[in-house]
Amino acid sequence: MNPTATVDLQIPRSISREDMAKLAIRRYEGRICLVATPEDLEEARADLGEESIVGFDTETRPAFRKGESHLPALVQVATARAVYLFQLRRTEVHPLLAGLLSDPRTVKAGVSLRDDLRALKAVFAFEEKNMLDLGLVARRSGFGQTGVRNLAGMLLGFRIPKGTKTSNWAAPQLSAAQIAYAATDAWACRELTLRFASLGLLRAKAPAASDAAPGG
Repeated sequence: MNPTATVDLQIPRSISREDMAKLAIRRYEGRICLVATPEDLEEARADLGEESIVGFDTETRPAFRKGESHLPALVQVATARAVYLFQLRRTEVHPLLAGLLSDPRTVKAGVSLRDDLRALKAVFAFEEKNMLDLGLVARRSGFGQTGVRNLAGMLLGFRIPKGTKTSNWAAPQLSAAQIAYAATDAWACRELTLRFASLGLLRAKAPAASDAAPGG
């Protein structure tokens, strides 16, 4: 018998609010680099250049009025060693992010990537390659819930807090709570990718690269 198939059968495909509330809260506890200096940028560039899988997420200032919308304000990228937070008002980070998103060698894993990528293209130009949408992976694997928090509860066994989701991500100075929240989401995406892989639920990289493409 395939051992991954046995494990697969033991994984719940949905989780109730009550069961989620019983899980321990976890936040990312590793190194977080809010990229603000040329040295930070070079550190991020070197680390990302060595990574084959990164967790990827964005944050946008919430809109509370009808017809109001905002461009993404923050990009979070998680490696095995750190989570890098890129404030998009700093235009010097745009080339590094465009290069990462266009790099076919690195898997960029996140949830609802199509929306994130469409919005990011209004900030800087890039042609995405090797994007892995974990929500699509989850649906193809029979999961009824495909958000980051539900997947973390089912597959990683912990609860991610969401208290600062609607805060002002365009603020020049991010709070400690915002930084922890943003880093945790990107880290969770990378951990979920590794978990899906260990369960044998990931397809080959080639189909995954089209998950964020139109009509994919």
